[in-house]
Amino acid sequence: MVKKFVRKIGVLSLGKITGVIYAIMGLIIGAVITLTSLTVGSMMYGQEAGGMLFGAGAIIALPIFYGVLGFIGGVITALVFNAVTGIIGGLELEVEDTGK
Repeated sequence: MVKKFVRKIGVLSLGKITGVIYAIMGLIIGAVITLTSLTVGSMMYGQEAGGMLFGAGAIIALPIFYGVLGFIGGVITALVFNAVTGIIGGLELEVEDTGK
């Protein structure tokens, strides 16, 4: 095992990665909300058309909303990580060369 240190993280790189991860989570959550809304809306015989529209919009709006928040959160995390590692040192990792 070889010890390596991560001393800096690419700010935009982490932002893009977390943005995509959060967008995927938003898509999953939006799909659940959409299915729930459509199911409940059909049981109410059209009395809650607004609820059905909200549910259908969730599959579009939530991935965008979550993706943007994930990107911003990733950028802030990378900036804080880089500031902290500049003060107290890097993140220690043990890596193994598998010979491939």
